[in-house]
Amino acid sequence: MRVLLSTYGTRGDVEPLVALAARLRALGAAVRMCAPPDEEFAKRLAGIGVPLVPVGPPLRELMRGRTLPSATDLARYRNELVETQFDTFPAAFDDCDVVVAAGLGQVAARSVAETAGISYVYVSYAAVHLPSPHHAPPPRPGWPEPEATDNRTLWALDAQNVNAQFGEALNRHRAALGLPLVNNVRDHILTDHPWLAADPVLGSWRETPGLDVVQAGAWTLPDERPLPGELARFLDAGSPPIYVGFGSMSPAEGIGGMAVEAIRAQGHRVLVSRGWADLDLVDDGDDCFAIGEVNHQNLFGKVAAVVHHGGAGTTLTAARAGVPQVVIPLQLSDNPYWAGRVAALGLGAALDSPTTTVESLGIALKIALSPETRACAKSVGSRLCTGGAEVAARWLLDESR
Repeated sequence: MRVLLSTYGTRGDVEPLVALAARLRALGAAVRMCAPPDEEFAKRLAGIGVPLVPVGPPLRELMRGRTLPSATDLARYRNELVETQFDTFPAAFDDCDVVVAAGLGQVAARSVAETAGISYVYVSYAAVHLPSPHHAPPPRPGWPEPEATDNRTLWALDAQNVNAQFGEALNRHRAALGLPLVNNVRDHILTDHPWLAADPVLGSWRETPGLDVVQAGAWTLPDERPLPGELARFLDAGSPPIYVGFGSMSPAEGIGGMAVEAIRAQGHRVLVSRGWADLDLVDDGDDCFAIGEVNHQNLFGKVAAVVHHGGAGTTLTAARAGVPQVVIPLQLSDNPYWAGRVAALGLGAALDSPTTTVESLGIALKIALSPETRACAKSVGSRLCTGGAEVAARWLLDESR
């Protein structure tokens, strides 16, 4: 069994496929992965014995700025990525039995799989990415903001936007390959039988006519790495600190500093994760400590709360640790969705990033650190699953036999 995994995105997009790849290899499958050519992804894959097929420009360079690229630049990046995929995928898919594509940006994957005569599976990491009358589409930077409020209308407009961005390029390549043209690019990419790699307690799918979604749970690997010595000593030197980090994203100007100020104002120590934004929020005070990439599975059980951007991986790891959360979501992808889930489940508080202040952060922290929220976070954390990648790997092997 030979499996090709493909995504283009930040660490939150790559890590679930890393977990699936590790489980597939343990079950005897051969695996390779198409992903951005960032060095950290290459090292991560090499560590589990999976070859990287680099596709597109490095992601970290695109994410460095405090703001996203302009709508014009985003459209150009997306179009260039489609051309790169149609150039790169045929050789990458060669001799594979199945391809698993993650993310709406995998525009060429299904067409190349059709041409090669191999199975195609689409996976989403959050229910909000799949069309349903139960929720609105996620924010898609660079595309027109709809004025409608009805979810069905919003999803119809979303399909129009996807067609406007990718329709011409996709159908041009499909015609060259002798394949029938596509009139709904989004639904073509998603298929009518997508997989959902999200914990059913934290982010369940509500049944929707016309879409047969299978949910195996979130795809993660256990992380056994010890914490760095300096970090361990900081944790031991006082009461549990509050973690602040925005992962692969760059928060709006001033948000990180506001978080540190609000935490200190309530008498708590602060742990700042630099992340891809390379946050530099630490002064000479001994109540604040900065870290690079560390084992969050190990760390989050040792902090009082987690302040973050609403990434799927951070939300899940904090929830599994049973620690309260304060989410300041970027208006991007599934960040607002996970912020809403944290608030709805009573795991903490969610803020609106553009209007966040030191005062609103202080109120959110009081909610998150209340005895009621702490108890709820521990209760929900005890109910979350850990075997999603194993389940999905076995499904994939069974479906492809």
